[in-house]
Amino acid sequence: MPTLQFKGKNIIWNHHLSIPYHTLDEVDKLNFHEEKSNGNLIIEGDNLLALKSLLPQYAGKVKCIFIDPPYNTGNEQWIYNDNVNNPMLKDWLGKEVGKDDLTRHDKWLCMIVPRLKLLRELLSDDGAIFITIDDNEQHFLKQIMDEIFGDENYLGTIIWQHSVQGKGYEGKFSVHHNYIICYQKYNNFTLNLLDRTDEDNTHYSNPDNDPNGLWRNGDIRNALYRPNLIYDISTPSGKTINPPENGWRFSKETMQEKMKRKQVIFNKDETRLIFKIYLKDQKGRVPETIWFAKDSGTTRTASELLKELFDGKSPFDTPKPIELIKKIITLSCDNGCLILDSFAGSGTTMHAVMDLNKEDEGNRKCILIQMPEATESDPTKNICKDITRERIKRAIDKYGYDTGFKYLKVGIPIDAETMLSGNLPTYMQFADYVYYLCTGESLKDKKSIDEKNYFVGEHSNSLIYLIYKQNFDELTRMALNLVVAEKIIANHPKKRIIVYAPACFLEEDYMKENSIEYVGIPYNLFQRSEA
Repeated sequence: MPTLQFKGKNIIWNHHLSIPYHTLDEVDKLNFHEEKSNGNLIIEGDNLLALKSLLPQYAGKVKCIFIDPPYNTGNEQWIYNDNVNNPMLKDWLGKEVGKDDLTRHDKWLCMIVPRLKLLRELLSDDGAIFITIDDNEQHFLKQIMDEIFGDENYLGTIIWQHSVQGKGYEGKFSVHHNYIICYQKYNNFTLNLLDRTDEDNTHYSNPDNDPNGLWRNGDIRNALYRPNLIYDISTPSGKTINPPENGWRFSKETMQEKMKRKQVIFNKDETRLIFKIYLKDQKGRVPETIWFAKDSGTTRTASELLKELFDGKSPFDTPKPIELIKKIITLSCDNGCLILDSFAGSGTTMHAVMDLNKEDEGNRKCILIQMPEATESDPTKNICKDITRERIKRAIDKYGYDTGFKYLKVGIPIDAETMLSGNLPTYMQFADYVYYLCTGESLKDKKSIDEKNYFVGEHSNSLIYLIYKQNFDELTRMALNLVVAEKIIANHPKKRIIVYAPACFLEEDYMKENSIEYVGIPYNLFQRSEA
């Protein structure tokens, strides 16, 4: 498969692996109807850090991902600011990406690649990702998605009519569309059908009073060449109908059965076959790759909705319409799935989830991630708190959604330098990370964590312990010693035991004899023990 080359690719291709995990700290005063949050989260912070920090709890659990990243038009005032330890990329930091930047496509790809890799890890095995984009990066995005997700997992590219107003460009086409590029994680994703409309049913009739009801003529030819489907058909009057170039749609036996049931009939002069597709057998409408504004909304209708919520003024440029996101969610998951948007913007995705849940009494959950986007000239700017959160809060109040959300901030990194400086995560936060780092999976039952006895959880035939307290002075005196080990062994004989602790005072032979493995914190924290 061809690969896309760009400046900085060799530097950032595995950059997501070097990103430290961070705590996700709840901001109680910014929660809204917390008792009804039901898994809905709004996360404030850099989405690269936030995505990495979601892995311990959500790896492989997100059914539908929708993102609307910067289109890199040169007018968005975005800055490549990922903390990459390389002189070339450091030279890019803090510089606005404009139209005259000859490396703007390289910068955009350097920004999007590590995020796409983390998003893929969060996606469930039967999940799919939908990415809106325009002509500036569409061709590059398709190529890089082929590399990260595999070209065999490409589902299609939707053309969405985002505008119905003419652009007025002299001597150029008036562009009225954006793209939505769709990929599945593996070949396990099933695209749901859309509800049929009256318009979909207009081509069905019943001119021969077929007892099976309304029908339309279907294609009886085979799409691909199949020698075993090439055979002549004799008509009642003795005529012969030759097969199509690629053969018939059905085997000879199946064709005879359908003729017997009169689902396949001859036309009046017996020169061709008519294959009936019955309306009663149509469960839904197969989605197409062209989405018109009348069904999927436009940027303008999205702005009008924001104006309704924000007292007559839209606080966000080019928001996505709720109809568009609802359609994506309807096609990609059931009413109990988890949806993620890591470029949340005005919060349309969570609004769409809440609206769908109200319509069908569903139990969908949503996670939004949005940066504050403060600048030197506007240090108090906070899109996440003042627009994303505020929009969802107002929508809940205005439309009577029976739900709420928790508000989190990306906190401190869980790494050696941070921990040795005295900035420590809570036991629950640390235990969550330790379990994931040890097993590569998220801890299914948080209730298993027993801080008093240092127990984190069980995986396969292994038990995971964390000797730790959120107190630096106490932590310096804690260790895996004989007293602790004997207690663990007594509770779990003949089990493999993995213990994370600041120090270990046990003999190597004793540990081997009792199947105890020690991982030192913080320095050896990130070596996976394959529990």
